[in-house]
Amino acid sequence: MKAQFKYSFLAGLYVRGPVFAVVFVMNTVFITLGSLGFLPFAAHVTAVALAGTAIAVIMAVNIIGDIAICRQMFSSPRAYLFALTPVLRWKTLLAGIITMAVLDIITMTISIVSVVWLSLNMTGLHSMWSLIALGLGETSIFNLVWGILLVIGFYFHVLVIILFSVSVKKSVLFNVPASGLLAVLLAHACFYLTSLLQIVLAPLGVVERYGLFILINLGYEAAPLLFLLIMLVTSGLFIATSKLMEKRINLA
Repeated sequence: MKAQFKYSFLAGLYVRGPVFAVVFVMNTVFITLGSLGFLPFAAHVTAVALAGTAIAVIMAVNIIGDIAICRQMFSSPRAYLFALTPVLRWKTLLAGIITMAVLDIITMTISIVSVVWLSLNMTGLHSMWSLIALGLGETSIFNLVWGILLVIGFYFHVLVIILFSVSVKKSVLFNVPASGLLAVLLAHACFYLTSLLQIVLAPLGVVERYGLFILINLGYEAAPLLFLLIMLVTSGLFIATSKLMEKRINLA
């Protein structure tokens, strides 16, 4: 299992590692100079603009890095090495999913926090800390923890749906005309069914009607159940994906 994580992290860092290192150093220098008051206003605006552009760059690089991890699981020639290793496919799949989620979330969080820090720095360091303290003061620990868990849970959910659709394309839909389009439609169907399943939590929320549309607003008290529901659906898709990779996947 350690080897699977090692190979997945190396594949994920191959593209995004150098780019994120440059962005991290750039943001660190700007934040340090801005916090010490060594950046003129015009330079501060330029720093904020560059940090904001870096978010888009990191997002694009993360997508490329995730594709690299997917390719080594589903596409030749790297996938042959994974298929021949004496490891159950769910371990390979889990290593890839955790690697993608961790690298994506960490790099995006650091990039977003950097640009927010720089933006608030222009109003003064004291104002920045006051805003952070105000935001945390109005949010209970319960809401903060479950909010973070829901973001992480939904991210894992999205990754598993994508990998499930790819595995179906590489197995059940292999050699089927327009298999790529069918895989995309399958991914949309999974997202749609997941949203429909949330209707079981309607008694815990506020139901609002807008003509033919119904919106269910869930309070934070329903966050644990929503997280459990998402994890159950994600686990089911994860098991199905690992079974397809074990039995029917075609790596051509």
